[in-house]
Amino acid sequence: MRVVMFGYQTWGHRTLKALLEAPEHEVALVVTHPPSDHAYERIWSDSVAELAAEHGVPVLLRNRPDDEELLDRLAQAQPDVIVATNWRTWIPPKVFRLPRLGTLNVHDSLLPKYAGFSPLIWALLNGEPEVGVTAHMMDDELDAGDIVLQRAVPVGARDTTTDLFHKTLELFGPITVDGLALLATGRTDWTPQDRTRASFFHKRAEEDSRIDWTWTAEEIDRLVRAQSDPYPNAFTFYRGQRVRVVQASVSRGVYGGTPGRVFIPEDGGVVIVAGAQARRGTSHGLRIERVRLDDGTELAARDLFRTMGGYLTRAA
Repeated sequence: MRVVMFGYQTWGHRTLKALLEAPEHEVALVVTHPPSDHAYERIWSDSVAELAAEHGVPVLLRNRPDDEELLDRLAQAQPDVIVATNWRTWIPPKVFRLPRLGTLNVHDSLLPKYAGFSPLIWALLNGEPEVGVTAHMMDDELDAGDIVLQRAVPVGARDTTTDLFHKTLELFGPITVDGLALLATGRTDWTPQDRTRASFFHKRAEEDSRIDWTWTAEEIDRLVRAQSDPYPNAFTFYRGQRVRVVQASVSRGVYGGTPGRVFIPEDGGVVIVAGAQARRGTSHGLRIERVRLDDGTELAARDLFRTMGGYLTRAA
């Protein structure tokens, strides 16, 4: 099968590698984005362009795939199918409908939930029991087409987004190759997405990593794990300086008071009062264990919070 690939970052790199290694497929053209300075696009940034060039596959760099030169190159490539993985901008119908078999999009969530951006982070924040990858046919609505294949992995009790990235990354190559095998049979009876269950999430930015101490300790713990290295860490402010929380967990004890209060040492960490209902004395706190300062210094929480008292705040 002749394939044109639209892909970016490590997800696209892994998908392209699987296609190049599959003897039944010929990759005729690769379209990828130029390198970006966006914090989330510098992470997992294996180059699709370099992998394609190593295998002699023509490459086009595009932010948006809607110019006449690209359309001409697609027509010349005569693909049976387009595969899209981690493509960051809208692909117009005149592109995704061009191949005789259409366009197979591979997305790192269990659609219809968590369409859009950073699905693993959002899913972990929301306490989902599993995450996964969906191969679906592209249509006019983003991440909304009929499902060809879907595969899931469980979320462990202490998993970080980094853990979930590595778990789901292993699914990208196989689900792409298996999805194309199903398309090759001529089947078109794919599973429509239940749009009543759909959710669409925006790109994450600095504000999304700022700790709100009125969240419960369980929610803040998930935020810290969701923003694990190499992602931009969850952060707060203490005595005018930004503090990035590298490692934390829910406290063993129940602590009442005002959210954000630096309260008490516990099990090698320091407990911060958390939760909108903390004043009732029924909530666990967040036990901070390791932090990182703006200059890159990483230290144990006990070395930063040497005396109890004072508050962690949303701003300096």
